[in-house]
Amino acid sequence: MQFVQKSAVLSAALALALTACGQKTETNTAAPASAPAAAMADSSVVKIGFAAPLTGPQAHYGKGYQNGVQLAIDDVNESKPTLDGKPVKFELVAEDDMADPKTATQVAEKFVDAKVAGIIGHFNSGCAIPASKIYSDAGLPQIAMATAPAYTAQGFKTTFRSLTSDSQLGSVIGKYTVEKLGAKKIAIIDDRSAYGQGLADEFEKAAKAAGAEIVKREFTSDKETDFTSILTSIKGAKPDVIFYGGTDAQSGPMARQKKRLAINVPIVSGEMTRSDTFLKLAGPDAEGTIAALAGQPLDAMPGGKDFAARYKAKYGELEIYTPYGYDSTRLMLAAMQSAGSASPAKYLPVLAKIKHSGVTSSNISFDDKGDLQDGSLTVYKVKGGKWEVLETLGGK
Repeated sequence: MQFVQKSAVLSAALALALTACGQKTETNTAAPASAPAAAMADSSVVKIGFAAPLTGPQAHYGKGYQNGVQLAIDDVNESKPTLDGKPVKFELVAEDDMADPKTATQVAEKFVDAKVAGIIGHFNSGCAIPASKIYSDAGLPQIAMATAPAYTAQGFKTTFRSLTSDSQLGSVIGKYTVEKLGAKKIAIIDDRSAYGQGLADEFEKAAKAAGAEIVKREFTSDKETDFTSILTSIKGAKPDVIFYGGTDAQSGPMARQKKRLAINVPIVSGEMTRSDTFLKLAGPDAEGTIAALAGQPLDAMPGGKDFAARYKAKYGELEIYTPYGYDSTRLMLAAMQSAGSASPAKYLPVLAKIKHSGVTSSNISFDDKGDLQDGSLTVYKVKGGKWEVLETLGGK
């Protein structure tokens, strides 16, 4: 019994000693940790949401877009930004919407729950349009790449567009195809997406108004790669050109199949065909293809050459939408800094009235609907396996 009592006393003493040691260790480690905690109290993280296709056949568009957004955030963070005199750090929260409208709405709800301060994206019109209702209801500003007129026609005060709309691009390239390329008989194919069909509709209206005859109007999907039956049907109508509203994932194979069927007329298309990916997919059959792209050629952009050099050093070759992702982000962050707040209610009015000198233009601003003002577009043609400028139209 005496042995048990002694053991109990020793055990209690040992436990007390261990507890004291543990308390001492905890006190020592807590002291240095308090310094960073105090520093964090003087700064905050502002989250910027970004959504685009980051997987699948359109991933090259989305990744280039994302890199431009990230570079803009990095540049602003390097300047030690403040809001209302307090240091802040901007942070990108990127999500893959897979170019799917249903996924896009899920991403939008996720951003709202995450309390992001604003949205750059979505890339596709079919994703940006349904997501915009969710952002509008939450009061979150959104600057999208989406070009379908329906995006800003909804009347939401939170929607802004970083490119010229399909109504401008389609109408200009439609008139250009008739008046400058001399096409009188035109066949049209679209991928039935909000972007592709919308662009084709605007092209058709302008081409008809300029005096052309639409000899065929066909459609496919943005997942299809075999266009033999459609092209065979079009061949019999003997068009002067074939207009395609859709992405390079379809226009590339289409160019190859057109050549195999001995249809010796050019494809005319929009900005999603004006890519290096199209050149790779179409190979030598890309020759003679014409595509219109919003904005000026990179070399003619006010900050194009410097931006391209900095981007290439960090990410490699530039994608066509990268500079617009960069400028969209700089616009949004500039509006926050001017308002002195990342609260959407406070910086949204500033964003709506902003005038900004960026990479793509020295005078970026929005109209009452959120569309770009004084947007330009450039017509390109594949010559010798490369995209060459034919003409730049509009803009300032």
